[in-house]
Amino acid sequence: MDTTALQVTLDGGIDTAGATVREALRAEGFGVLTEIDVEATLRTKLGDGEADEVGPTRILGACNPVLAHRALMTERDVAMLLPCNVVLRERDGRTEVTIADPGDMVAMAGESLSDVARDARERLARVTAALAG
Repeated sequence: MDTTALQVTLDGGIDTAGATVREALRAEGFGVLTEIDVEATLRTKLGDGEADEVGPTRILGACNPVLAHRALMTERDVAMLLPCNVVLRERDGRTEVTIADPGDMVAMAGESLSDVARDARERLARVTAALAG
């Protein structure tokens, strides 16, 4: 996996961690627009075996409206990269939280979005720092 992703591991299961992550995102101006329960989706589409291999995994689609607006006013096609993905994976009673680096996500758009991506990364880095305690 890409080493520029923001990552932290929290004590507790995915439900408890999910609430903590949502609060940390909210403190930095992000809301959660979407939530995908990967395990449940795989269980429905593929059956129990494949879902059990993946384990409890959720993808939160987080968005900061101010940053999204700035990005869209700079480059309309950035909409393909929104929202920011926050992945929660439960393993052995702990939950790993991984957040895609916005800078990596918009690299294909060039320099025009570097300021917005830097601002988003700084905010998301504060989220992981807050989660780490």
